[in-house]
Amino acid sequence: MGLVYTDIELSNLLAPEMAPYQTKALADTGALHLCIPEHVALQLKLKQLEEREVIIADGSRRMVPYVGPIKVTFKNRNCFTGAMVLGEEVLLGAIPMEDMDLVVIPAQLKVTVNPQSPNIPSSVAK
Repeated sequence: MGLVYTDIELSNLLAPEMAPYQTKALADTGALHLCIPEHVALQLKLKQLEEREVIIADGSRRMVPYVGPIKVTFKNRNCFTGAMVLGEEVLLGAIPMEDMDLVVIPAQLKVTVNPQSPNIPSSVAK
């Protein structure tokens, strides 16, 4: 299996007059959160809410800025979250993908809305 990328749109909820940021994101089901590079946080003028400790792929720990609030849009789906400022590319983790009810199709290297709920995101709350 290769890496799966998808197109998303990021917006600053506190600055609706700003143009959204269109980007390709690495869909990583092994990661939890949305991670964005510093230049994206600057482009969207996102406010640092706090610092968070993260464990990165090599197992080391570091403190990174946590910014937001951010609206993430994929096709007919949205979610609202914060983001870790980390790395050189946008990483779409499991939490925002679950929130938007997206599925990764590894054989086709693509992300899509859940075909069992194509019009409205579905979730389990029990």
